[in-house]
Amino acid sequence: MAHLAPSGKWDARYLGPVPHDASYYSKCMLGGVLACGITHAGITPLDVTKCNMQVSPGKYKGLVSGLRTIAAEEGAKGLWKGFGPTFVGYSLQGMFKYGLYEVFKDMYMNIAGEEASSKYKGAIWLAGSASAEFFADIALCPLEMTKVKIQTSPPGTFPIPMAAALREMSKLKAETRYPFGSLVPLWSRQIPYTMAKFFFFEYIVSLFYRHVFTAPKESYGKPTQLGVTFASGYLAGVICAVVSHPADSLVSQMGKAENRGKSLGAIASEVGITTLATKGLGTRVIMIGTLTGFQWWIYDSFKSAMGLGTTGGK
Repeated sequence: MAHLAPSGKWDARYLGPVPHDASYYSKCMLGGVLACGITHAGITPLDVTKCNMQVSPGKYKGLVSGLRTIAAEEGAKGLWKGFGPTFVGYSLQGMFKYGLYEVFKDMYMNIAGEEASSKYKGAIWLAGSASAEFFADIALCPLEMTKVKIQTSPPGTFPIPMAAALREMSKLKAETRYPFGSLVPLWSRQIPYTMAKFFFFEYIVSLFYRHVFTAPKESYGKPTQLGVTFASGYLAGVICAVVSHPADSLVSQMGKAENRGKSLGAIASEVGITTLATKGLGTRVIMIGTLTGFQWWIYDSFKSAMGLGTTGGK
C-alpha cells in the first residue's frame, strides 16, 4: 500500500504521491527559497512604507501618502531601500520555513502514529510550523535587522548598499545588538504568524476539498489545485497579519535611534498596545494576504512542476 514504508509499517513519509526522502525535502527547501525571496523582495516599497508608518506615524499617515512622501524626499530608489537584505534574508527563511515544515510534519506524524496524527492534524500542523520557524528566524534575524535599519534611518545617516549596511551593523553592534538582538521579538512575530499561516492554509485547503471540490484531489487539474492553493493562502495571510502585527510593529520600533538600549517592555509601554496593534495594519493585511497567497502558489507550482504534488487535502 502507498502509505506503508518498505518495512511494511505505516509511515507518514509515504502518504503522498512520492516518498518524502532527502531529494523531496531538498526540493521543498528550494521551493521555499523561491516562494519567500521573490515575494518579499517584490513588495519592498510597501514594506518600506509600512515600517516608516510604524516608526513615524505622525509623518507617514497612510499607504498612498507614505509612498508619495518617500518618493518625493528620496526619489524612486528610496522605495526600494533594503531590497538586498530582504531578498537574501527571506530566501534563507523560506528555505527553512517550508523545507523544515515538511520534515517536522512527517516526523511528528510518525511520533503520533496513524490514528493520532489523523485525529489531531491541527496540532501536527502547529507543532511542525512552529519548529520550522524557530530555525528559519535564526537565519533571517541579522538580515531583517539590517533591512529595518536601512528602511527607517533618515536619508544619509545609514548606508543603503547591502554589503556596506552589514559592515555598519557589525561596527555598531553595541548599539544595534546585531546580529541577534531582534531574535526574540522576531520569534514573537514570526512563530505565531507561521503557525497561523500553515494551520489556516492546511485547514482552508481541506475545507475546499471536502465541501467545494469533493472528488478525489488528484482528479482535478493543476490549474484548479493551484487556484485552491492561492485562495487558501490569501485567506490564511489575512489572519496572519492580524495575529503578528503588534510584534511586527515592535521590531520596527527597535530600529529607531531614540529606542536604542531600551527594553522591549519599555518600548511597548511608551508606544501603547493599541498603536502597536493597529498602526499600519490595513497596509499589512493587503501586503500579507497577497504575499501569502503568492508564496503558497509559487511553492506549490514548483512542487507540482517537480512532480511532488500540491500541499494539503481532505
